[in-house]
Amino acid sequence: MTASPNPSPGLGVVIVSYNSSDVILECLDSLAAAGDSVSRIVVVDNQSSDQTVALIRAWANGTQDYPQPAESPLARYAAPTKPVPLVEIAPGELPAASARLTVIRSPVNRGFAGGVNLGLNELRRDPAIDLFWVLNPDCVVPPETPRAILTAGTDPDFALMGGRTIHYEQPESIQSDGGRVSRLTGRCHSLNAGARPGETAMPTADVLDFISGASMIASRRMLEEVGLMAEEYFLYYEEVDWARRRGPLPLRVAPEVVVYHRGGTAIGSGSISRRASPFANYFNYRNRQWFVRRFMPDRMPLTWGLGLMKALQLLLRGAPAEAWAIIAGTFGLGPPRAIRARVSDPATAGLAFSLPRPGPGKPPKS
Repeated sequence: MTASPNPSPGLGVVIVSYNSSDVILECLDSLAAAGDSVSRIVVVDNQSSDQTVALIRAWANGTQDYPQPAESPLARYAAPTKPVPLVEIAPGELPAASARLTVIRSPVNRGFAGGVNLGLNELRRDPAIDLFWVLNPDCVVPPETPRAILTAGTDPDFALMGGRTIHYEQPESIQSDGGRVSRLTGRCHSLNAGARPGETAMPTADVLDFISGASMIASRRMLEEVGLMAEEYFLYYEEVDWARRRGPLPLRVAPEVVVYHRGGTAIGSGSISRRASPFANYFNYRNRQWFVRRFMPDRMPLTWGLGLMKALQLLLRGAPAEAWAIIAGTFGLGPPRAIRARVSDPATAGLAFSLPRPGPGKPPKS
């Protein structure tokens, strides 16, 4: 069934924070500078132990100014008007009043998808929201980007939409224009990574397998017909799984939707200037096995071989902890002690290190 175009869709943003005090205000400030293009912002705080929530509260009420950093890749923009109406709620709690900024304080770190789903459930209760923008807290947004999302989203017949993600630290370098999944190994790679933005055309949607989870926009149809993100991954491959389950709904590319992303600030993902941490390697390789087992189980031996090759490469480079994390993730050996120690809360550990739901294909809708 084809939906009618909506000339004035509403845009809501979901940001999942975890110890994001060093980056979250720059993200919020850039969103607020876009004016009324953004209808609502929901920050889901995943049990941060730093001052993330306190800083958000102070920023919203105007007692914490945020000067735009000198190294920001954004052009100078006008400081947003304060105060920004704010409500704080617990997961599942109905706010007493609607506000432009909502903070959901989760008592448990539910992982990326679990946090996103809390935010999506809050936003989709609002009938004025048609477009659901999942944005990392270490992203900053040019003022024109939200308006570009609204323009590209007037036709609601799509699953997920994305644009161009550029390295914050090196704005002359593309981080991702969307991604492809290897049909042999399940390995993901970002298109146009490292290319120069001004010299590189965006790919067409038909060559993409997924949209980068750092900045992706879901339609209301996606939520209603496909459901929410699969929470068992905890970190990595959630957006790849979500895109794979979209059925006939297409992906969409919007070249004017640009964000700048620092990348991996909380969990140690590999970036343009650093190697992925053991923590990131464990979840990345573990979840690749889960994704391949779910959607292309005949390729499992090839994913094992890829994991072995990468682990050997890291050993030869003098990185035994990173190598062992890959072996443990690839062969389902459970997390190494140092990785388990990073997740000290028992409830969070139960979510992070649980086994996936049985069966290939689509997990149940939520």
